[in-house]
Amino acid sequence: MPTWRTRRKCAEEVNGTGKENMGFADTIEFVHRDKDGKVIKKWTSKGTSHNCLTNLGFADVAALILLDVADPIQYDYIAIGTGTAAPNPTDTTLGIEKSRLAGVGTRVQTAVANDTAQLVATFSQAVDGGLTGTDDITEVGVFNAATGGTMLMRQTFAAEPLNWDAGDVFEMTVKIQVKQASA
Repeated sequence: MPTWRTRRKCAEEVNGTGKENMGFADTIEFVHRDKDGKVIKKWTSKGTSHNCLTNLGFADVAALILLDVADPIQYDYIAIGTGTAAPNPTDTTLGIEKSRLAGVGTRVQTAVANDTAQLVATFSQAVDGGLTGTDDITEVGVFNAATGGTMLMRQTFAAEPLNWDAGDVFEMTVKIQVKQASA
């Protein structure tokens, strides 16, 4: 088993700092369909390295590494909203949340096996009766509870106009890759 000194030496050889470089990259994907299933728009952020995780999210990710920390918090909910403020690591909620649903979580490969957490939820009036009228959806967040809870990450994107009453369906996929960061 590598010792602290061995790990430090390895990090120094890699980047000369004595610090191991690790980072997160998120990819947001959505598919907007009409009531007949016809794709209106597909969009992806194509993996963005930035402040996608919140400060509270980082604390929970760190807890996953340790056995002696209370049960790790599991993130299984995707929320969408209409807020437009830029994401900030201190965010704890979406700007204006419209709906939150339990997603289907899996691990997928981006660069190496199982390096990416993927969560998918499909929003529609049929699934959430509170989605009525029209909305310009502009933000997404991942949470650990059906209401309230801790927000792991938040991201904004160009407005996607949805007409819930006309039967629009909005499938949101959030991927968070754990990877080596650049020096």
